[in-house]
Amino acid sequence: MEPIVPVATELYCKENAKQNRTDMYDILDGDTPFPILRRGCTFNFAIRFNRDYVPTQDVVRVRFAIGPKPNVVRGTRVILPIHPKTRRLPNDQNRWSICLSQINETIITVQVWIPAYAPVGIWKCSLQTNIAGQKDKRFDYAIPDDIYLVFNPWSSLDAVYMENEEERQEYVLSETGKIWCGTFKNPTGKHWVFGQFDDIVLPAAMLLMEKSGLAHSDRGNPVLITRAISALINSVDDGGLLEGRWDGQYEDGTSPFAWTGSTGIMDQFLQSGGMSVKYGQCWVFAGATVTVCRALGIPCRATTNYVSAHDTNASMTVDKFFDIFGNKIEESDEIDCRDSCWNFHVWNDVWMSRPDLPQGYGGWQIIDATPQETSDKVFRCGPASVAAVKKGEVGYLYDTPFVFSEVNADIVHFKEDEESDWGFSRMSINKYHVGRKILTKRIGVFDSDADSDLWDITDFYKNPENTPAERLAVYNAVRGIPKAQQFYEIPSDDKNDVIFDLIDIDTVPLGQSFDVVVEIENKSAQERTISAVLTAGAVLYTGAAAGDIKRSQGKFKIDAGKKDTLQIKVTPDEYLDKLVDHGLIKIYAIASVEETKQTWSEEDDFTMTLPALNFTMPGSCKVLEPCEFQFGFKNPLDIALTDCVYTIEGPGLQKPKLVNFRNVEPQETVSFSHEFTARKIGQRKIVVSFTSKQIQNITGSKKIEIE
Repeated sequence: MEPIVPVATELYCKENAKQNRTDMYDILDGDTPFPILRRGCTFNFAIRFNRDYVPTQDVVRVRFAIGPKPNVVRGTRVILPIHPKTRRLPNDQNRWSICLSQINETIITVQVWIPAYAPVGIWKCSLQTNIAGQKDKRFDYAIPDDIYLVFNPWSSLDAVYMENEEERQEYVLSETGKIWCGTFKNPTGKHWVFGQFDDIVLPAAMLLMEKSGLAHSDRGNPVLITRAISALINSVDDGGLLEGRWDGQYEDGTSPFAWTGSTGIMDQFLQSGGMSVKYGQCWVFAGATVTVCRALGIPCRATTNYVSAHDTNASMTVDKFFDIFGNKIEESDEIDCRDSCWNFHVWNDVWMSRPDLPQGYGGWQIIDATPQETSDKVFRCGPASVAAVKKGEVGYLYDTPFVFSEVNADIVHFKEDEESDWGFSRMSINKYHVGRKILTKRIGVFDSDADSDLWDITDFYKNPENTPAERLAVYNAVRGIPKAQQFYEIPSDDKNDVIFDLIDIDTVPLGQSFDVVVEIENKSAQERTISAVLTAGAVLYTGAAAGDIKRSQGKFKIDAGKKDTLQIKVTPDEYLDKLVDHGLIKIYAIASVEETKQTWSEEDDFTMTLPALNFTMPGSCKVLEPCEFQFGFKNPLDIALTDCVYTIEGPGLQKPKLVNFRNVEPQETVSFSHEFTARKIGQRKIVVSFTSKQIQNITGSKKIEIE
């Protein structure tokens, strides 16, 4: 007798997707849908044979495998014999299992349980048959369909389990959101389409995982998966998803400001066979990370840290050096002056348990795909426990000291001093400037017109400034870093009887003048001689200098008990041609008192506010029918905008589309019209971004109801 021969299988892609909460993936609507399953779930499939199935004589084994060398011991190969008497799945949820659901002559239906530790990725399924008691004749049948297996935040057995349904809706299922940019005084939400369920995203995510080199047996561990993702989203080491660029030269790629979401990036990456896409900056890296994580079933959010320290020498401080003339030293062979403060920096938080750490350190974990510093010789960061960062417990994996510095480093200003034994003396130390505000999008809220969906989560990452708990966290961290102890021991003998105050500037509308003001009060009983320097310069959002705008230097006297004011005015003609991405301006004020040798320094930064996009939307549109809307803005400048481009995108509405546009004349109110055809019903969002040579990052979004 010959073994029974499988001739076809039915994997019930859509039915299983509904049961596994994966029915939102667009792949299921294609011509050849693939099964998308979650671990910690069951799925059903049917097998049709060349003859009637006889339970007492026909032996059928279902085999699952992942990776090039699947192995049972490593958990990358599973063999499940179908036992005719097993009609219900066993209670043991820690093992793969199978049961026979139904027999209908030549067709049988089986149910499979996937344990919540199984590696995520693309699994292959095959069948093996023989006659009971006869092992010399076997028949092998490979099921042609790939099976996508992803994490399951709905299952309490899964390490990424998230108990709250509202949070799962936001951090797993939401396809659009905001990423916060701007400054801590004026946070602005950049609308972003994550699009994790687009038909190209899951295959692109799987291609990224293959490029990671992470062993397939380790792909069930969200700690190792997210650490790999933080390396894969940037291209520095491994030819990952995105190439970063910060110099404003984007002609051979796409400006980071032109992206409205991640799907265009993922599509370009997949279509090129895995070539890195040009270009990204931190919010683009973070947006793409959200997309990949949510596509894989890992709860993820984009989180923005304002005044984010980049500590390059593990001193737990951001050290800035100035020469005797008050000029900031940007490069030097004699001192380590590469530390910086990013005006804002966007990383990601991912949700998971941490069985590798003591109890209480699970939950949100920080990962960062922007290539700042290497970790174990690779540009990656995390996952670092948010709870560990808040407590200053820098000994816990991964990269906790670096992340702690990002939110809680002290800023130290040093001035060239010939009398010092190392050439510099400390002017000031600011313990409260770094990590000024940490934001993410509020759960379940989306504000198209303003930023009421902003959520300040600073208290999750650090204790309130100037509290014993905050200082204790710093000292905890310092104790664990020998170099930090050295920097915290630098003495300061200042006699501070003159009070200086640099007046903060919140925002300035692009095209208007601004003033730099320092208020001075001599609280001593004698006249004081003051030397002061005020500088205003354009900076990249990473804190790197991009060019001086204006500088004022002088010496003057102030009588005992008197007040005075230093002030310089900066006009649009002086700054417009100096601005770079984000329109950020950095101010430094430095002063010294001749009689007492007192030194003082302070810094401030602010951004130019951009015009808002105005939308004219129809009340509703019908699925699969053309729909038109308009948007526009007023050019606030007295010069024309050139090299104009706008990008438009919306999940279920419009694939990412980049459109070139004519020059926008000085002070012109310009209007654009765009037509799309919706593919899905329900409330949808459209996102638009406008860029030009003179103004970057005019962005906005609107909701629309699709019937």
